[in-house]
Amino acid sequence: MTYIVTDNCIACKYTDCVEVCPVDCFYEGENMLVIHPDECIDCGVCEPECPADAIRPDTEPNMESWVELNRKYAELWPVIVTKKDPLPDAEKHDGEPGKLEKYFSEKPGEGG
Repeated sequence: MTYIVTDNCIACKYTDCVEVCPVDCFYEGENMLVIHPDECIDCGVCEPECPADAIRPDTEPNMESWVELNRKYAELWPVIVTKKDPLPDAEKHDGEPGKLEKYFSEKPGEGG
């Protein structure tokens, strides 16, 4: 099992989770975070820290595509270990459906 970041992170990008991760397996894109599924140690401490409830175990139904998205972008984006401010409209987008199709950006974040 591993934890992965799902579409509710898109356009929100809360970073509360990165501070508690003991293995620094979060990577930062322009408007979301991902977890490297091969680096995650399945400790689960990040899941309750996410205000947007975007971190889920890969054992939930229909998570295969999210595992692959997390793996792909964890290889491309920089690691993030420091908490940052969420995106300006995070509260407005929290829980909005269809964010992958509407807002996802392949661009990397700053990391750090």
